[in-house]
Amino acid sequence: MTLSERLSEYVRACFTGIWIESHEHEDALAEIGRLCHDQSWRLAVWDLEQGLRVSGVQAVDNAGASDPLAAIRSVNSLAAEDSSAVLVLVNFHRFLQSAEIVQALAKQLAAGKQNRSFVIVLSPVVQIPTELEKLFIIIEHPLPDRDQLEEIAHGVATDDGEMPTGVELQRLLDAAAGLTRFEAENAFSLSLVRHNRLQVETLWELKSQTLKKSGLLTLHHGSERFDNLGGLEALKAFCKRALRVTGNGGSHVRPRGVLLLSPPGCGKSAFCKALNESETAH
Repeated sequence: MTLSERLSEYVRACFTGIWIESHEHEDALAEIGRLCHDQSWRLAVWDLEQGLRVSGVQAVDNAGASDPLAAIRSVNSLAAEDSSAVLVLVNFHRFLQSAEIVQALAKQLAAGKQNRSFVIVLSPVVQIPTELEKLFIIIEHPLPDRDQLEEIAHGVATDDGEMPTGVELQRLLDAAAGLTRFEAENAFSLSLVRHNRLQVETLWELKSQTLKKSGLLTLHHGSERFDNLGGLEALKAFCKRALRVTGNGGSHVRPRGVLLLSPPGCGKSAFCKALNESETAH
């Protein structure tokens, strides 16, 4: 289900507090804007830099436009009897340490039930104060799927020979899975600069950098193979079947992972290291 589909459901059900977890604010705002336009809902967007912006109205010209409290209170002026009003607060988690703002939000979410006004917090993290936990519903803005990633790749690789096909294309899309639209476009562009075509290696390098930012995981590149790993035959066979790309372009449902649980020293890490090279070979 898309972001706009879920948001439409919650607005029709009158969930007045909606928290959207997203790292891609521009894409999320564009989708929200299209939904509001299609449904004839009034839309206002607030952020600290640009203040309050009302769709279809020139920039708000007042000294309080960048005041978060004024932004919360503004949604009531947008409400109308025959329509819904939506206020999007961008990165508003930064302001929820204020008791005054928390109280104003709680009051507004209650009032929204009467005048069909809705407050959407758009943030990369979910940090809801205890006082507001029961008043917000959480929506996760989904990352691009394979079709969207392929569309992004085609938008970057426009010349002959730049875009891989067949199995190589499926491996490229596998490598791009989990990237945001912004990250995928950057990765594809970097691959063109380096190799004059889209290649998997560049995407894995950028993914490795993403893991380093977390400080918890690392991406392993080595020469280990299943052929050099004893035992675990059933697990090897399962993973080979799961990783095999069929003639239908790899569009079939594929297992997304496997859980390995054992005491230390039973071969979990060794198996994972060998899996990477075995996947390339198959």
